[in-house]
Amino acid sequence: MLTRVKSAVANFMGGIMAGGSGSEHGGGGSDLPLRFPYGRPEFLGLSADEVECSADHIARPILILNTETKRLPWTTGYAEVINAGKSTHNEDQASCEVLFVKKKTGGTNYTPNKNTSTKRRSSLPNGEGLQLKENSENDGISLYYWSLFDGHAGSGAAVVASKLLHHHIVEQLQEIVEILKNSAVLPPTCLGEEPESMVANSRTLTRAASLRGGVGAPGSPNTPPTRFFTEKKIQHESLVTGAIESAFKEMDLQIERERTVYNISGGCTALVVVYMLGKLYVANAGDSRAYKSIEEDDLKFPLIYGEGKKARVMATIGVTRGLGDHDLKVHDSNIYIKPFLSSSPEVRVYNLLQYEHGPEDVLILATDGLWDVLLNEEVAEAVTNFLPNCDPDDPHRYTLAAQDLVMRARGVLKDRGWRISNDRLGSGDDISVYVIPLIHGNNLS
Repeated sequence: MLTRVKSAVANFMGGIMAGGSGSEHGGGGSDLPLRFPYGRPEFLGLSADEVECSADHIARPILILNTETKRLPWTTGYAEVINAGKSTHNEDQASCEVLFVKKKTGGTNYTPNKNTSTKRRSSLPNGEGLQLKENSENDGISLYYWSLFDGHAGSGAAVVASKLLHHHIVEQLQEIVEILKNSAVLPPTCLGEEPESMVANSRTLTRAASLRGGVGAPGSPNTPPTRFFTEKKIQHESLVTGAIESAFKEMDLQIERERTVYNISGGCTALVVVYMLGKLYVANAGDSRAYKSIEEDDLKFPLIYGEGKKARVMATIGVTRGLGDHDLKVHDSNIYIKPFLSSSPEVRVYNLLQYEHGPEDVLILATDGLWDVLLNEEVAEAVTNFLPNCDPDDPHRYTLAAQDLVMRARGVLKDRGWRISNDRLGSGDDISVYVIPLIHGNNLS
């Protein structure tokens, strides 16, 4: 994460600070092995040399999907750029998967690890078999998954979460997949305690009846009072939301356990989008943001509210939600920050079936490197103006739109640092952007 002050310094130095922050992937010179090696998102298909070349804090090249050989689900666009020198590595991470959830079999506990992979409906990044109908299999449900992770104090936690969080989501969904895939199965019912007024009335009636009744008769002293319960139906949507929330918590607990045997540096924010059964579930823990830009003005609003607001926790960290940071302490003290941080995301649901989307209606996911310098309205206007000028039959135009957004937020390196429109200060932070066309969700439903 990067405050605006540090961003300004990084921009002014124009990348001279590169490597000076000490925020390495391993972090702190630990002798423990890395959980996963540092790299860029797998779907970019970069070689080790290309990853090294991308870490140029002065030129800051914008990386995009190789549209000639790779594609993401729904022809999703993606672009990223490294910071202007705040850390040696790009501390953002991203992952994108097409997954299949089946009912869990057997009684063994499932713990995601680097040798375990969830069954996938395609072999990304080549994108085969991406346009599959929901419930095409009788024994499970297919889902689409996009994620962004913004690391701080090292990229370790972000790398681990990018590799494993989707496994935790699938594991949690396995517990409810039978309910979700069969519309004839009613949602579970919770029994709540009777209201206080009902309890009081019941006791009054019981005392009155006891004056008239005998032993064992209704209302007699030897007859237990009648208990009333209120039934609360749990909707499928709430079950999925709960599963995602539980997955975030399990991911955070796994980082806490494994940091004793692996070098997992720092912490990260997490922004996840899951599409299943006609709905988008947007889960946000941190200051990244999801923004839905569609043609109707009254439907152009952020999916995640309160996003992007920096909230300092004990003058140490700029977010109140996230993963990792188990070793982080308040400056010059032995007080751990973690008890004051929440790994539980805010989850918003968008029902794609309520609207007919066109090819220019998109969902934009981005880390705070974009939102720190561009307003929601500026981002929406940029995409709205860009896409109509592209060939409507070109599936790569969403990648070009993501590249355009990154370029607008990074700006151009001038004598006074990176500058964007109206000579405003550009972003010196890592920037990662997805542009997801929503029309594909309508086609699947």
